[in-house]
Amino acid sequence: MEGTMYQLIAKDHEAKRGRLTTPHGVIETPVFMNVGTVAAIKGAVSTVDLKEIKTQVELSNTYHLHVRPGDQVVKKLGGLHSFMNWDRPILTDSGGFQVFSLAGLRKIKEEGVYFNSHIDGRKIFMGPEESMQIQSNLASTIAMAFDECPPHPATREYMQNSVDRTTRWLKRCKAEMDRLNGLPDTINPQQMLFGINQGGTFEDIRIEHAKQIRELDLDGYALGGLAVGESHEEMYHILEKTVPYLPEEKPVYLMGVGTPQNILESVERGVDFFDCVYPSRNGRHGHVYTNQGKINLFNQKYEKDMRPIEEGCQCPTCRRYSRAYIRHLLKAKEMLGMRLCVLHNLYFYNTMMEEIRDALDEGRFHSYKEEKLYGMGQINREKEQA
Repeated sequence: MEGTMYQLIAKDHEAKRGRLTTPHGVIETPVFMNVGTVAAIKGAVSTVDLKEIKTQVELSNTYHLHVRPGDQVVKKLGGLHSFMNWDRPILTDSGGFQVFSLAGLRKIKEEGVYFNSHIDGRKIFMGPEESMQIQSNLASTIAMAFDECPPHPATREYMQNSVDRTTRWLKRCKAEMDRLNGLPDTINPQQMLFGINQGGTFEDIRIEHAKQIRELDLDGYALGGLAVGESHEEMYHILEKTVPYLPEEKPVYLMGVGTPQNILESVERGVDFFDCVYPSRNGRHGHVYTNQGKINLFNQKYEKDMRPIEEGCQCPTCRRYSRAYIRHLLKAKEMLGMRLCVLHNLYFYNTMMEEIRDALDEGRFHSYKEEKLYGMGQINREKEQA
């Protein structure tokens, strides 16, 4: 698509405050995308709930939807937006990560990957063109390029070959996406394509790859293959070295990251799109976020605690229910317990992103970040003193 609709509103050192205009509405960045793998947020959370907890972008998984109900089915039903009744932006991943995590089930060739379905074992082939076709059928707002997700750790030689293939695949993705967006029966002919930077922790490979893919003038750029086992310090170092080589006037997306701390540190290093399963996964296990740190509602000490998860929190859970009640639901294995925790956690993340954007607008991001990190370390400090 000619000329992305991304506007850089403010910069605070490396940190970016942006606005991406899409066919499905405006995304204010930095943004945290809420993960709904199979077109639903795990924990019985609906798209109606998502609006109430300030979700801007929903993320769905190409591989899972291709296997069930099938992307052709979703296309017949008018695309993902119509299917799940969500009128805001949707980002679909490429399916690459799942294909590569079906390790032992896979064979990588230049044309793509042969692997077996995790549901019924049938043989599936996915390459760049197939991934684009599936995502076009799903009609998401933003499609991700099909990339090879190299194992961590990988040898330098393996990594270089893998990244070279990812670049060749990216060119095929772009050509196919351009073709699909020109077809008369495409549901979303303005579908955007984000390319993915790989290279593990080899900073020179990362930088060289960033230089190559920025030439393709895509709608946005992601950093993949991080948060897969390297230390936080290594990840921040790679961001510091690589992000400056990605176009400032395009979205920069750090895939699969992360904790509130990770997000704050990465915003400071120029990232403005995030996604992670932590808030929903932790919520389903009764682990909830507060501005003092994370608490585990299974803990005996909350049995008679009539306070909300966080005083002053405006989420649907904290406005109505106590820690004691939620703990009871979790102990009784009632689905409502998980649901209330997931709603709170997603609201916490979405609200933190709002605070980050306000701080960037007002040029006080660094002090906001320091205060937020200090606050969230409070529970741990108290534990150490106990």
